[in-house]
Amino acid sequence: FDPRHYLGTHCYGFPKTGPHRLRFLLESVKDLRETLKKKGSTLVVRKGKPEDVVHDLITQLGSISAVAFHEEVREI
Repeated sequence: FDPRHYLGTHCYGFPKTGPHRLRFLLESVKDLRETLKKKGSTLVVRKGKPEDVVHDLITQLGSISAVAFHEEVREI
């Protein structure tokens, strides 16, 4: 979870993620974790700036051959 998504936006100061969206995200992550667990896998969840968290995870895990991500489209 990127803390920057819970701050006010540059337009009008509204939060990017309000309480209803946050609840939906948390429930979705919980459901995904439970589904993966049933299939013998797991879900890593971290709080922080993705550019820092991903770097730390790669360092911790060691043998990573690929990293995939998407970037949020920003309006001008």
